[in-house]
Order: sequence, then structure tokens, then C-alpha cells
Amino acid sequence: MAVTETAPARPAPWKLWLRIAISVALLAFLISKIHVDTLLPEHPRLSTLVFFVGGIVMAGGGIVLSAWRWQRALVVFDVHVPLRTLVSHYFAGQFFGNVLPSTIGGDVLRVSWGAKTTGSKRISFASVVLERLTGFVALPLLALLGFALRPSLLEVDHAWVALLLSAVALVMLAGILYAAAHPRLAGRFRDHENWMRFVGAVHVGIDRLRRQPRLAAGVLGAALLYQASTVAVVYCAVRTLGVDIPTAAVLAFAPAVAMAQVLPLSLSGLGVREGMLVILLNPLGVSSGRAVGIGLLWYAMMLIVSLFGAPMFAVGHRHRRGEPHRS
Repeated sequence: MAVTETAPARPAPWKLWLRIAISVALLAFLISKIHVDTLLPEHPRLSTLVFFVGGIVMAGGGIVLSAWRWQRALVVFDVHVPLRTLVSHYFAGQFFGNVLPSTIGGDVLRVSWGAKTTGSKRISFASVVLERLTGFVALPLLALLGFALRPSLLEVDHAWVALLLSAVALVMLAGILYAAAHPRLAGRFRDHENWMRFVGAVHVGIDRLRRQPRLAAGVLGAALLYQASTVAVVYCAVRTLGVDIPTAAVLAFAPAVAMAQVLPLSLSGLGVREGMLVILLNPLGVSSGRAVGIGLLWYAMMLIVSLFGAPMFAVGHRHRRGEPHRS
């Protein structure tokens, strides 16, 4: 079935400018409270460069793991797409979402390109939704693992923020899964031909994961590896700036920041990410300047890797012969 290419709908310009304004306001407030020189490594050495490069490498590896997670989600619908194709789509989506000023995330681009690759808009949409839902499981699990490895973190001021975000994510996931799996809720749209067919497609995917635990384990395993790579990027940012905090603290708090920064409040999470790091790391003796620096460095690493998606985005989607195939 051929898929007609449609450009993503343009959002209202005021939404973009509002998110830019919020990002600028949050960053200006944070930076006004600190000394700018605290944003940089106090004693740069060879390890500073090693951790910085390591963070970029881990960020790049994370995109590959994201594409693998997407591939596992597509398998749920009996669609098999080569990893190299999905990696290309993911890099283009990262460039579109992180570099180009837009309120449309890279997921919209991936759904569009995925539809042309798979031959089905509803499968492309549902696979991206399933892929994203795994974050509601993987991030809280990693945060709880961090607290389990170092229980004393539970006594740190503001640790409850990380626990609360984890609990909210799990509750939201439970609600979404209940609605998506219920035959009388999302299930009644599975045979619709209007836009609600996309909700029905998500229902089909959730139902298959519920009935086939091996598929669910594959998707969740890929998600855990990807989110672990995100924590590794934050760890590299922490070490690049020479901040001395327990590794378990990074594991416990980085997922909470990752959950908070996806809220559609600012542009690419700027300001929200840095503010969360100040809240969570200050009680560990990390200065506000260092905490903001970790957030900006984390963003810079992701931005550098996103630039590699520019050629993929410029060339656009190209369907390769023999892709995809169904079991």
C-alpha cells in the first residue's frame, strides 16, 4: 500500500516563541544566581577531554539504541526494517527536533518517514508510541536501582522529587496501558478508518505485547539499554566538569531530570533540565553553577550528535528496495 507523503502541520508560531521565552527566562534566572566561571571545569586535564568525548560517543550510541528500540516495537506489528534505515530516520529526527527551531518534535518526522518505510501510517504511529511508552518503565526502574544501590540517597533533601516523578510516570503508564488495552476503550477503534484508527493501532500493539511476553521483554530490554546510555551521558558530563558525586546518585537522579525535561514547557528542555539538576544536586554539595553546567554540557553533547543527522535530513527519506518485509 502506497503512503502519500504529507508535511507535518505547522504549529501556531506563538507556541514556539513562548517556549523560547520560557527557556531564556529560566536560564537567565539560573545564571543570574551563579558565577559564570563555575560553569567550566576548575582544573581541566586530559580526563576532562576523555569524558567529554566519551559523552558524545555515548550520546551517539544512544541514538543507535533508540533505533533498535524502535525496531523491536515494529516487530510487534510483524514489520521488519533494517536497523541502518531506522538509525538514519532517528538521526534525522534528532536533528529536526534538537537543532531546528520548531515545536514539532523529531517523533513527528519519524512517524512520517516510518510510514513511507513501512507502508502504513497507523503502524508507524503506533510503533513510535509504544517505543516512547517504554520510557515510562525504564526511567523509573533505573532511578529506583540507583536508590537501591545507595539507600542513603533517600535521606538527601529533595530526593523525594525523583521518587515522585518516578511514581507519577508509573501511574500514568498504568492508566495509558489500561485505556489502550481495554477492548471497549481504545479497542473499539481498531477497525475505524478515520483518525481514530491510530488509537486502534496502539491498542493492537499493546494487546500483542500482553499476549506475547517475549516481544514485550525485547522492547523493554532495548529501552533499558537506551535509557542507561542516557544516564552514561550525564555521568560523562558530571566527570567532565570534575564534579564528585556518587555514581548511584547519577543513576537515581538523571532519570528524573530526563522525565522532567520532556514536558512541553521550554525549547529542548532548556532551563527545566538545569533547574532540576540544581534542585537535586545542591544537597549533594554541588554548586548551582556546576549543576547548571552539567545540564548545558549534557545538552551540548546531544546537540553535537544531532548535527550528524543534518545530511540524513537534507537528503530526505529514500525507500530502499526490499524494505520492509512482514513475517
